[in-house]
Parts: sequence; C-alpha cells; structure tokens
Amino acid sequence: MSRQKCIALIAHDEKKDDMAAFALQNEAVLAQAKIFATGTTGGRVLEACPSLDVTRLKSGPLGGDQQIGALIATGEVDLLIFFVDPLTPMPHDVDVKALMRLAIVYDIPMALNRATAEHLLDFAGD
Repeated sequence: MSRQKCIALIAHDEKKDDMAAFALQNEAVLAQAKIFATGTTGGRVLEACPSLDVTRLKSGPLGGDQQIGALIATGEVDLLIFFVDPLTPMPHDVDVKALMRLAIVYDIPMALNRATAEHLLDFAGD
C-alpha cells in the first residue's frame, strides 16, 4: 500500500494571499495530499480551504522552515511549494537558503512561484 503524498507549503508575508488563492483554486488536488505548512501560511490555507488536511508547524522565522527541512531529510515531503517574495528583505534568509538546499540535496520537486507550482500540481494530480 502506498503512502499518501505529502506537500509542504510556505509563503513569505507578501505572498500569503497568493498562497491562499492558489490553495483554493487547487483544493481538489491538495485534498488528496497530507500538507505540512509553516504557521501563518497554514492558517491562511485553512481559512481558504477548511477541509484540507494541514499540519501547521511553527512560523518560518521561529523554526518552521527548519521543521519542514527535517521532514524533507527524513523523506516525509514529496513536493515543496514555497512562494518567495524576492523584493522584501528577509531577516531569516539563511533559513530559507538552507531549506532550498535540502530540497535540492534530497531531489524534492520545488516550486518558488505560482506558475511552477501549477505545473507541478498538474503532474501530481495525474
């Protein structure tokens, strides 16, 4: 028996509205997965789609990025969707880079914007 796919969702502050809209638009595909999300992002996704199975972790700056990194390292995440805001300085930028490095090392598909996330979900839904 195969395990349920796991998707990690993260969005910088200026991208949280976009993540909530993305989740709502793709609710049917996301409903087939277990979702891990950083705290505020997970809350926004649940507000938009209360039926989704979302495990909220800590806020990104408080360790949520590292928690998702640990899930990637233990093989529990199959897809990372991280809506990055490249125009706003991030005080925890080193955490963000470490998370992206782990996704690359463990060969996890990673979307850093909505267009790529849409394409990855198209493949995940097949």
